[in-house]
Amino acid sequence: MKARDIALLIEHYAPLSYQEEWDNCGVQVGRLDTTEVTGVLLCTDVTPAVIAEAVRRGMNMIISHHPLIFHGLKKIAGRTLVEDMVEQAIKHDLVIYSAHTNMDNTPLGVSWHMAHKLGMTQIEVLDPHPMPEPATTSQASPSMGCGVVGNVEPTPMSEWLKKLKATFEVGAVRVAGDTSGTVRRVALCGGAGGFLIDKAIKAGADVYVTADLRYHDFLENNHRIVLADIGHYESEHYTKELFYDIIQEKSPNFAVAFATDENNQINYL
Repeated sequence: MKARDIALLIEHYAPLSYQEEWDNCGVQVGRLDTTEVTGVLLCTDVTPAVIAEAVRRGMNMIISHHPLIFHGLKKIAGRTLVEDMVEQAIKHDLVIYSAHTNMDNTPLGVSWHMAHKLGMTQIEVLDPHPMPEPATTSQASPSMGCGVVGNVEPTPMSEWLKKLKATFEVGAVRVAGDTSGTVRRVALCGGAGGFLIDKAIKAGADVYVTADLRYHDFLENNHRIVLADIGHYESEHYTKELFYDIIQEKSPNFAVAFATDENNQINYL
């Protein structure tokens, strides 16, 4: 199977036209049309350890959520970590492919997967976007867009936050707001979602779960809604499961694996 065939499986689920204009989804390194794939290694972030693992395991395609290359490279001379990883990928004939905001925005994408992990029901898009034309995704949903909102079984907020922490394997949750009440309705967005706080409130959510909130996000809104920041990596590290399911559904006998040497680059002391 060619790398292009694998990429098309991802793009059928989350077309590249769904990415934000500032993003850099798609192939990062390598040739999709000519590379015969020996195996696919799945990760959230491309790191030197992930590249080394791919080489060690004989898997010549890496699919990540976050792009390896966000900004243009004028040189590949090992001056930065990104330059060094690009050089290593080329040296070992690896293909690196990323599905970032296209996977965030597609129906049944990252935030939907988070919601399913939390047992949410009656899930809707929090910030719908117009569907690009022509729409090529096969997902059955009324709209694409950022974040989701839905319902949960009524639970004391303090207990529900403990479930949230355990579900996403979070070292610490940054929380602001009144946690003495009950949670019935939840809004969430994988990654940096501070821009959706007002929409979460408007949607009637008791708690909004996301990452990378600023101090003033907490300060200005903690009287309006409970805010729970679970960390950027933690909110999105299950995206690998989406990649796995997409590929395995069409190619159940193909070699696909989760990177075992990937770790959150931000630690809690």
